[in-house]
Amino acid sequence: MTASILTVDDSPSIRVAIKIALSNAGYSVTEAANGAEGIEKAQAAAFDMIITDLNMPVMDGLTMIEEMRKLPSLMGVPIVFLTTESDAGMKERAKAAGATGWLTKPFDPDTLVRLAKKVLGR
Repeated sequence: MTASILTVDDSPSIRVAIKIALSNAGYSVTEAANGAEGIEKAQAAAFDMIITDLNMPVMDGLTMIEEMRKLPSLMGVPIVFLTTESDAGMKERAKAAGATGWLTKPFDPDTLVRLAKKVLGR
């Protein structure tokens, strides 16, 4: 079965880059443009993994993770940050909120695919 990944980023070009990298590796990718839309899509369908940006309009990635972790259906879903942010304090906050991992932009598509395989175990 194909693993399903939700990517949440306000940059259309980043969403396309993520989608190409993961689709080429055989993953099914759904896109959302902000945290609020991410929560909406995550509640509407089951995802094996979520990749999110930190700084977005409407709802940022940290708030989105905090909200998602309150939902029983999303408690065990791995959520990885893909962001330009590399501040150690922010990484701690993300971990405390329930983030599974962290990848810094600009990202290497192969690194993203390796991370997905590691997190998903396939």
